[in-house]
Amino acid sequence: MATAAERNPADSDVPVIDLSQAPGEGEAWNRPKWMIYLWSATELVLVTNPWQISSGLRTKALRAFGAKIGDGVIIRPRTRIKFPWNLEVGDRSWIGEGVWIHNQDQVTIGHDAVVSQETFITTGSHAHRKDMGLITRPVTIEDGAWVTSRCVVTGGVTVGRSALVQPLTLVNRDVGPNVVLGPPKADTKGRRFAVGARAEQP
Repeated sequence: MATAAERNPADSDVPVIDLSQAPGEGEAWNRPKWMIYLWSATELVLVTNPWQISSGLRTKALRAFGAKIGDGVIIRPRTRIKFPWNLEVGDRSWIGEGVWIHNQDQVTIGHDAVVSQETFITTGSHAHRKDMGLITRPVTIEDGAWVTSRCVVTGGVTVGRSALVQPLTLVNRDVGPNVVLGPPKADTKGRRFAVGARAEQP
């Protein structure tokens, strides 16, 4: 069977990065190893665990490891938080079931904001054309914003005040306040609220 180089000789000139030399992974920890391992066990038992139904217990566990969690926050089962000390969530916000916050850098979620089921927020990437070194950038989801189910939010992004991100959207650029953003190419679909309008009270 012919190798890739034999099928296309020019491919043999394409470099391959030695991943054993990639810098930066441990530098994002910001805590000693014993705390990383202790948090991993605590997360498994008290936060990610689908049998653990108490949002209050999740909140207490996250706070104990340095997360800043406001009053009335609801955190559903199967949530994953990479590093709680890099997380801030404002009052009355909701984190849906199966949300994964891979926060090697700061993730800030404002008050009355929603991150829905199975959404992935990541602050990390790699220098893919150089040495695959870790690159981290913070993510901010502002007050009242709603990132709906199964979205991906990448590092360096701000989702503006009361913006709405529709399901299955890749958010790799800033979203303005009150903007409705949706697939297939993170297109602006309109405005969430009419200008000057207030959200309806229950």
